[in-house]
Amino acid sequence: MNTIFIKNLIKPRFMSKLITIITSFILIFTHSVAAENLVARMSGHWSPKHQSAIHSQIFADEVTKRSNGRLTIQFFPSKQLFGIREVMGAITSGAVELGGVVGVVSFPPINKNFNVASYPGLFSSYEQQRNFFKESDTGSKIWDDLTTKSNSKLIMYNPVGPVMTFSSARELTGVDVMKGLKARALLKSERPMWDAFEANTVSLPTGEVYTALQTGMIDTINSPPGSIEAYSWWEYLNYAQKPYQYFADAYIMANKDWFDSLPADLQELVMEVGAEVGELATNTILDAGESTLTKFVERGGVVTTLSGAEKAKFDAMMTEKVMPGMADMFDKEVLMAAEAYAKK
Repeated sequence: MNTIFIKNLIKPRFMSKLITIITSFILIFTHSVAAENLVARMSGHWSPKHQSAIHSQIFADEVTKRSNGRLTIQFFPSKQLFGIREVMGAITSGAVELGGVVGVVSFPPINKNFNVASYPGLFSSYEQQRNFFKESDTGSKIWDDLTTKSNSKLIMYNPVGPVMTFSSARELTGVDVMKGLKARALLKSERPMWDAFEANTVSLPTGEVYTALQTGMIDTINSPPGSIEAYSWWEYLNYAQKPYQYFADAYIMANKDWFDSLPADLQELVMEVGAEVGELATNTILDAGESTLTKFVERGGVVTTLSGAEKAKFDAMMTEKVMPGMADMFDKEVLMAAEAYAKK
């Protein structure tokens, strides 16, 4: 009788311990699986048709695919999360894990010397501009300062395209026809050129340009060609002028704390995909812009490439008026270092 009682007593205790052990294993396994199913949000202000948005989506999809779902990156275009001027602050604060950042918009408020990137005619290519900030002593100090202050890490180059002028007012045949135009100014560094042209300026974020063109608030913009197609601005813009003024670069930046918290293999994967898609974006952006200009002409648009006396007049204006007007936007020694690097 005692033996039976003892057996009956031991059996529930054994089952209770067994259940506890199994439950513990389930909790550990569940926690492990949950820890590997990470989700990151990436903010972009670009329209889904914009080349930079297309490459952002490719990056997000590739990371998700190659990680087998361990890291899912969700891309939100069309400023669903943050606009062109707010995204850097959102990355810094951790409001989003990643974001598409246009350098000439987001970086000068952090370090004014990044304004050399929008200095007309300074760099001859994206590669040269990027290498100045990566390789030269002066440029790398600027870049390190930017990323340290913003608590960010460069994941991928995602250029928006070289910048030129478009207008709905009249054919842009030279310098004199610019007088009196109503120009959108996105950047502080654009204003000296518009002032030299004696044009009027209105400060507008990207999302307000279409309506401003529609209502006549503005009639002229500086923009990469791809943007006039992606945002349908070419519905109102009929005239364009080359030469290209500078190479507008953009980046997928990550919150550094978030990136550092990833397992080492996922960090490696993110950087690997970023390098691959960044190369694709860079290699195709110039051709994409020229393709847009071809379609622009097919729609009845007129593209004027300044040459001869008009080009000389444009260059003289840049040297005599625009460049002195930008002098306080960066340290003199920074411009000298950039000019020396660009001549190598």
